[in-house]
Amino acid sequence: MKITVASEPWNKGKLVGQKTPLRLRDVWSIRVRLQIAEKTRDLALFNLAIDSKLRACDLTQLRVRDIAHGMHVSSRAIVMQQKTRRPVQFEITDQTRAALEAWILKAQLQGEDFLFPSRVRRSAHLSTRQYARIVKAWVKAIDLDPTMYGTHTLRRTKASLIYRRTKNLRAVQLLLGHTKLESTVRYLGIEVDDALEMAEQTEV
Repeated sequence: MKITVASEPWNKGKLVGQKTPLRLRDVWSIRVRLQIAEKTRDLALFNLAIDSKLRACDLTQLRVRDIAHGMHVSSRAIVMQQKTRRPVQFEITDQTRAALEAWILKAQLQGEDFLFPSRVRRSAHLSTRQYARIVKAWVKAIDLDPTMYGTHTLRRTKASLIYRRTKNLRAVQLLLGHTKLESTVRYLGIEVDDALEMAEQTEV
């Protein structure tokens, strides 16, 4: 499997304002709406964003070959992060694989194609701005305040759920591809004392 490396992101070395993660019921509300509306691309995009926990700049530049072999979507994938220049691995759950395979088939995508082509410019990928507008539309559709949510919402959602269930900060750091544990602490919005306690109990 080839690892895609793209241009340097605008926010390298910068802290991005925190956006609220989705609650589990919010995830299912959006997912069901997309299924009912038969929005194949959006369902694949939403599910993969939740599973992969990738930054918008990495998610939007994925190619079919990064997550699939032919028409078969892999259960795991690895990409090189633009911000850190380090690889990060992520899982692709059954429902996400099904959504992706349906999208690849419908859009007749090939291995070298961008997984989410832009509908504005031919042969280009979905931009982060376009992706941000899509996310805003999703949260607005379930009556959430769009100013409180953004593309980082989807990156944080599964990571936050995993942390709340396991309290394993090191595992979440690996899943998010953070180089420093303190970045994960800030990203999840964990109380400092709680974070230090978890860090002391986590052997690296």
